[in-house]
Amino acid sequence: MDRIVDIATDGRHLALFRGFMVVKAEGEEVGRIALDDIHALIVHAHGTTWSANLVAALAERGAPIVFCGNNHSPVAVTLPLDGHHAQGARIQAQWNASRPLAKQLWRLIVIAKIRNQAALLEARGVREAEALHFMSRRVRSGDPDNIEAQAAKRYWPLLMGTDFRRDRDQEGANALLNYGYAVMRASVARAVVAAGLHPTIGIHHANRGNAFALADDLVEPFRPLVDALVVGMTGEGIATVDTEAKRRFARLIAFDLRIGGEASPVSVAAVKLTQSLAHSFETGAPALALFDPPSPIEWGALPRSTLAEAA
Repeated sequence: MDRIVDIATDGRHLALFRGFMVVKAEGEEVGRIALDDIHALIVHAHGTTWSANLVAALAERGAPIVFCGNNHSPVAVTLPLDGHHAQGARIQAQWNASRPLAKQLWRLIVIAKIRNQAALLEARGVREAEALHFMSRRVRSGDPDNIEAQAAKRYWPLLMGTDFRRDRDQEGANALLNYGYAVMRASVARAVVAAGLHPTIGIHHANRGNAFALADDLVEPFRPLVDALVVGMTGEGIATVDTEAKRRFARLIAFDLRIGGEASPVSVAAVKLTQSLAHSFETGAPALALFDPPSPIEWGALPRSTLAEAA
């Protein structure tokens, strides 16, 4: 069972013991979890310490460790050096990918993201959602017109209200979004390495200080899933990144999506996307396994399903 493990209490020590991650406080064990069940480890707490052999054991299993700042956004991530049996060849193909291919791939990702945003708005009865569908049809290779940003400018007020501003340093819904995106980014980063790709070599994001540019590229279509959960939680009166909120975000990776007529959880959808990207690099043909926008019923079930699993 894949689980997102969050360390949020100060002063914890994390160690390896016979295939388990053991959590200790003042020398006493307070919890343990099998390493094979850990999809990703997220660390928020101050004063957390860990053993080197635990980090190595998690890396061997492909589980990233995500370190978050006070605003719940990632500030560092650890990932394994070895991921796929054909890693060398795939990274070479990734590095050699032509600029036109990268632009076509980015176009597919932007279209998928905007369509998912539009589908979420439609599910919430927002009539202006059709405008986003229209914008998705205008995305050109490489998105030179920055339709992604234009869609976001329309999307956030329609989804969260006219007073909302997306600000990573703010509390409330913004902090919830930060944490949810961190969970999703960790899942995608894990899939990137498992596919034999290098997370630093992006197809669009190319900031020199960003070691996970490719994960940031591929996470874009998944972001509206986080948005839907945040809207649901804020509607229930949840406004802080507390234990209950973290548990619900952790269950988001188990939410089923439809890819080619088959249902796959988010974690598997990320794997299929990265594998298809690796194949695109190898063949030179832009073809990505992107999930279909959820139906209104599925959007409505998303917050409830995480609540049911977390209870």
